[in-house]
Amino acid sequence: MQARIVDRRIELARNADEKKPLLQRLSRVEGQVRGLKAMIEEDRYCLDEIQQINAMTAAMREVALLLIGQHVSEGAQMATTSSDADAVVDDVMRVLRAALRTRE
Repeated sequence: MQARIVDRRIELARNADEKKPLLQRLSRVEGQVRGLKAMIEEDRYCLDEIQQINAMTAAMREVALLLIGQHVSEGAQMATTSSDADAVVDDVMRVLRAALRTRE
C-alpha cells in the first residue's frame, strides 16, 4: 500500500491484494441487499427481514473496520517517518471520530 499526505489527509493507494478482501465483503453485502429486496417482494416475515438487515449492518461494520485498520496502520507508520506527523495524527483521529459517530 502506498500512502501520502495531501491537504493534511492520508491518501491510500491500495494494490489489488489489499482491495480484494474489501471488494469481496462488499459483494457479499450486495447479495444480502438483493436477498432483502426479494424478501420484501415476497412479503416475508418481518423478523426474517430484520435479521437480514442486522447481517448487512454487521457486514458493513466489518468493511469499515478493515478500512480503519488500513488507515491507522499506514498512519502509524507515517507518523514515525513523516516530517508532518501532526497532520498524520490529526487525520487518523478524524477517521476514528467519524467511525465512532456511526455507532451512536
